[in-house]
Amino acid sequence: MNRGQCRCLKCEEPDRRQMLKVGFGMATAATLGTLGLAFPRMSRAAALTQKERDSMTPDQIIAAMKRGNERFVSGTAHRHDYLAQKRASASGQFPSSVILSCIDSRSPAELILDSGIGETFNARIAGNIANDDLAGSLEFACAAAGAKVVLVMGHTSCGAIKGAIDNVKLGNLTGLLAKIKPAIDATKYDGDRSGSNIEFVDQVARSNVLNTIGDLRKSSDILASMEKDGKIKMVGSMYHLNTGKVEFLS
Repeated sequence: MNRGQCRCLKCEEPDRRQMLKVGFGMATAATLGTLGLAFPRMSRAAALTQKERDSMTPDQIIAAMKRGNERFVSGTAHRHDYLAQKRASASGQFPSSVILSCIDSRSPAELILDSGIGETFNARIAGNIANDDLAGSLEFACAAAGAKVVLVMGHTSCGAIKGAIDNVKLGNLTGLLAKIKPAIDATKYDGDRSGSNIEFVDQVARSNVLNTIGDLRKSSDILASMEKDGKIKMVGSMYHLNTGKVEFLS
């Protein structure tokens, strides 16, 4: 009788051991996969260097932002070694971009663009508006520190936009919301023009992003001149809370 026909314990033992090995291997792989360890994603330990930043064009930087957001949306973001990035950037920083976004806790620009420490300057204010102080910060980022892209990022379901639409009054916030109101008038919309209509809110948020870019070009001769000379690009975007997608507007 050959082994394939025999069912004695002696003959079956090697097969059971092999099955146990395979089963253990599959279980281990599944566990590691659940923990994100089976097939580790690319680790980002180094901070952006001056040579790397200076070799990139504004269009290449924007393309890298788009790829970063695609990784975020698909769940394949880099595994950032933030401590290593901290050490690498401690003696100097060479960010390629500066992002003006809202303070909303659900829209952290670095995370949704999958960028690490030292890669981006970040300015956050309710409603992602630009006042003189913020314009000055963006001028520093580009003219003094070498950033090549100014990204203004709004987002869906923005509370500041809702507040401006509904004419909310609340201390110093009142003056901030007033800077958003021109975007309400600039938004063509035939339906319910109230803060309870999310579709209208999102349309105003989009208009507000474009208005902010326009305001920066008017209020900052430095940024406008750098953009005209091709040294920087100013672009708008909308972050969609439901999908995680960053939609680039210009």
